[in-house]
Amino acid sequence: MAVYAIGDIQGCYKQLKKLVKRTGFKPGNDSLWLCGDLVNRGPQSADVLRYIMDLGDAAQCVLGNHDLNLLAVANDARKMKQADSLRDVLDAPDAPEMLEWLRKLPLLHSDKNLRVCMVHAGLHPDWTIKKAGKLADEVKNALRSKRYSEFLHRMYGNQPTHWDTSLRGWDRLRFITNTMTRMRYLDKKQGLELTLSCAPGRQPAGYQPWFTYPSRRKDKWRVIFGHWSTLGLHEHKDVICLDSGCLWGGPLTAVRLDCRKPVYHAVSCGK
Repeated sequence: MAVYAIGDIQGCYKQLKKLVKRTGFKPGNDSLWLCGDLVNRGPQSADVLRYIMDLGDAAQCVLGNHDLNLLAVANDARKMKQADSLRDVLDAPDAPEMLEWLRKLPLLHSDKNLRVCMVHAGLHPDWTIKKAGKLADEVKNALRSKRYSEFLHRMYGNQPTHWDTSLRGWDRLRFITNTMTRMRYLDKKQGLELTLSCAPGRQPAGYQPWFTYPSRRKDKWRVIFGHWSTLGLHEHKDVICLDSGCLWGGPLTAVRLDCRKPVYHAVSCGK
């Protein structure tokens, strides 16, 4: 069985179909991992969701910030921005089914046999893979609960910035969500900096990419993530960023994970 992971799709349905074909993915035998931001900004978000939903158990997805944004807009927890392209989902006759499927997705997916985990943005340096999985489950449970709309209303905000095991309630859930779906940089005290999106090397002094933090817990697992188009396709020791900026004219990229060395596939997206 082959396992392929694909970076941020963001409604680029035609490119997704082309890339999946190029990998040789077979739904009956193989597994397809999608590292979040399935929707928004691109032209065919609804088609992307329908395609992945139809794959059933062959597809493993995690939520990205744009996916959560769609859920928030659908639940009146956030106003749609000018740059959003969510109408094809919200106005679709099967919108309830797509939104219900989306809100039941986790923030983290892991495979003990491969020793690979997938998250949209990243993991806090203090978290082991096991700890991150338990924290991700807290958010998953909130989204699957009867109070999920309240969670979406409370989800937004940049506080708190620092992890503390004593965090409780909405602050705790917000920190976990921000870390796994929005994080790029940390300050010298492991505080989240959620406004910077530039490529590494262009950030202000005192900030560094989360995956280069010296004290980051390493469990001999590989971490697959997206979210960072200015970083692009990037390998750094035990992490791989798959957001190669398809939406912005870069390629859409997939990596095969069940090999000793990662094997990459890509299709051009153009502007």
